[in-house]
Amino acid sequence: MIRPLKNYLLLAIGLTVLFLSCKEKEKKEAPVAVQDTSITEKTSFNNIFIDSNLIKQYVASDKALSRFQEPFLNFYKERNFESAWFDSTGLIEQAGNFISLINNYMEQNHDSSLYDKRLYELYDEYKNAKNISSKHLNPHDINAELYFTGSFFKYTSKLYGGSNIDATQIGWFIPRKKIDLKNLLDSSLKSGGNAQVFDQLLNPAYKKLNEYFLKYAALKKEHPDWNNIVVNINKLQLNDQNPAIPEIKERLSLLEDLSDNDGSDVFDENMQEAVKSYQNRMGLSADGVIGPGFVRSINTPLDTLIRKILVNLERTRWLPSTLPETYIWVNIPEYKLHVYENGEPNFDMRVIVGSAAHGTVIFTGNLKYIVFAPYWNVPMSIIKNEIIPGIARDPNYIASHNMEITGYNKKGEPVDVRQKPGENNALGTVKFLFPNDYDIYLHDTPNHDLFTSSNRGLSHGCIRLSDPPKMARFLLRNDSTRYTSNKIDSLMHKNKVETWVTVKNPVPVYLVYFTSWVDDDGKLNFRNDIYGHDKKVADKLF
Repeated sequence: MIRPLKNYLLLAIGLTVLFLSCKEKEKKEAPVAVQDTSITEKTSFNNIFIDSNLIKQYVASDKALSRFQEPFLNFYKERNFESAWFDSTGLIEQAGNFISLINNYMEQNHDSSLYDKRLYELYDEYKNAKNISSKHLNPHDINAELYFTGSFFKYTSKLYGGSNIDATQIGWFIPRKKIDLKNLLDSSLKSGGNAQVFDQLLNPAYKKLNEYFLKYAALKKEHPDWNNIVVNINKLQLNDQNPAIPEIKERLSLLEDLSDNDGSDVFDENMQEAVKSYQNRMGLSADGVIGPGFVRSINTPLDTLIRKILVNLERTRWLPSTLPETYIWVNIPEYKLHVYENGEPNFDMRVIVGSAAHGTVIFTGNLKYIVFAPYWNVPMSIIKNEIIPGIARDPNYIASHNMEITGYNKKGEPVDVRQKPGENNALGTVKFLFPNDYDIYLHDTPNHDLFTSSNRGLSHGCIRLSDPPKMARFLLRNDSTRYTSNKIDSLMHKNKVETWVTVKNPVPVYLVYFTSWVDDDGKLNFRNDIYGHDKKVADKLF
């Protein structure tokens, strides 16, 4: 009998603006399963078949299987209710492969949450049993067959699709990856449990982050006493000498920022580069100077970092297994936008995202339009809270803010206000639209000095770009003869009329929320949970 492995962590997750938001749902009808009546006891190598009514009764009797009802019934329907895990010789080899798959995951990830005592008992009972036949098939045998199928669906859906939680309740509106469990089980059985059948279900971001989870789990085991490093001075920098420096060097070495640790108490150039590396990974100001913020960060307990990795591993399971060749990726906690073209990083830029009170919605869309010299249609909340009081104080308020009123209510109060195009327009000189239900878009800003701030959660929800001309040139690169750099500059800064341009090949945009990830240079990054989403995910998982 195989015993459960001990959890190494407190709990591993297991299968490791301006505007208001609303929920978005996508539903696609699943293909109807076709019963293959050519599979019979005479034509099939397997002579064990199961009454369809027994399958329906079994699924209905277990609430945990209710969400798998459709793949459960369709799987057996397509094989004309032929047994999947047993044949006339007994339990098939693929059952052992399935058990090995679970064992390998639990051992590698120090996670026993997948251990199912009943599954292992059934496997031990039947692995050496012989001469199972339809003539002697009893309810216990049928339950064993169906228990293996249900366990497969539970395991694969959790590990490769994520835990059974409603992601929209924790602010995630990107449609979660859907796994065809019926076809996955069929492929797994036919391939003998080939690992490639499963590996292709995971986004590469998961695999990269999981490698660091394993490293940090091993680091925790090797260094259970992750003591706080005490620095008795407010600042340490190049050429300083201090008794805390050897400890900091050792910590930076363990975290893979310092490759050559000489163990001395001198702040040398190698240490300075290591400090910058750490600061970059943690979203700190990369000045190479050790201050209070650096000390607080490097004293973060390993358990806290591991827990953050686990939360983000869960998010990576929700992502599609593959992304388009060309797309725009905005990681909200990172305050950064990344552009990928032909599967490779092209460029990135700093962005300003929604504040904690006006968080940017996590969703995806297709960027289709560029609007040069845009109007800004002022949200009703700002009209009520700022513009109407502003008019009461200053009758010239509208004109002084380059605005115009286009609609009034019955009380004579403005209800439709827009700011005219211009350099001081709240949207700057250009905006980029990917039509969505949340009225979120990318845009310029007249306040570019804000991009130097380390905390760039400042907007009402939309994304402000630090380099809008670069984005415009990228989106119009396939029409560069017509839209030269000079033409784009003219449309942005000399044009007084709002001008819409359709992007020839719309580009997918992903607004995501990752507080831990592996960057394009292969380095593990951490950021603050600016919207409190990590806690919501952790509460569901742990």
